[in-house]
Amino acid sequence: MAEINYTAPLIIQRADPYIYRHTDGYYYFTASVPAYNRIEIRRARTIEGLAHAAPRTIWRKHDEGPMSQLIWAPELHYIDGKWFVYFAAAETTAFDENGMFQHRMFCIECDQDNPMGKEEDWIERGQVKTPMDSFSLDATTFELNGKLYYVWAQKDPEIKGNSNLYIAEMENPWTLKTKPVMLSKPEYDWETKVFWVNEGPAVLHRNGRLFLTYSASATDENYAMGMLTCDDDADVLDAANWSKSKTPVFQSDIDHDQFGPGHNSFTVAEDGKTDLMVYHCRNYTDIKGDPLYDPNRHTIVKPFTYDENGVPKFGKPVPYNYK
Repeated sequence: MAEINYTAPLIIQRADPYIYRHTDGYYYFTASVPAYNRIEIRRARTIEGLAHAAPRTIWRKHDEGPMSQLIWAPELHYIDGKWFVYFAAAETTAFDENGMFQHRMFCIECDQDNPMGKEEDWIERGQVKTPMDSFSLDATTFELNGKLYYVWAQKDPEIKGNSNLYIAEMENPWTLKTKPVMLSKPEYDWETKVFWVNEGPAVLHRNGRLFLTYSASATDENYAMGMLTCDDDADVLDAANWSKSKTPVFQSDIDHDQFGPGHNSFTVAEDGKTDLMVYHCRNYTDIKGDPLYDPNRHTIVKPFTYDENGVPKFGKPVPYNYK
């Protein structure tokens, strides 16, 4: 079988990339835009086609209020016949008393077959609230045994660092049903470089297990990915059922100038079989100012395989090839 490769980078200046293959035969793509002021979706019949597809703006930031600044990391999900986008937004670009951004998580919904329609097709479901009113972001969802689960990153004022990973069952796509359970916090050296961070969770269900990848440390060349694993017949709301990798599963490759890969998502190739990891990466380390405002985190798509135990082998970041 021919090896599957894609142009690298596939889409420039799109961080926190998310690709979803729908039953209509289209791939849908969304990501943070460098201006952090809107949510875009594009679609194409192929992965490569996404690079040239025209983006459609489906939502714009408010002029003021909680959804008016720094729109981050949208994800597009299809749940019970409707489309949902989860994203983080803030009321101000200023830091709080702890030196943190002030993001909270929000949800918008579309009941049309095609989510690429008018902005008016999308309604705001508002903030996805958690018991702690604190910095929170990077929400994703997955379904298991007829239940919908929400996984996200959030700051606990009692725990050192910027954010930990939490899971809860959902009552509906914008409301939690159960008390959040912490699955992971920054603890290893590779998770605590410059900033103590666990964020950007993504869930892959394969080989009788759930693999939950996440990103850690600062968003410069220190950014790296870790992974949690849980059997799919275990209680996912019991943190004891999740095991955590002690070392990164995906990280910078200095030899090929690939720095800070992370905030990934998963999809499947056109053959319907080959699993793909979608992530962002930079090809330099000399960043002027805050890495967050450097726009050159580009979207890259790479296939991956599994070892003899059915565990994902992500390998190394893809060198730029500019086909």
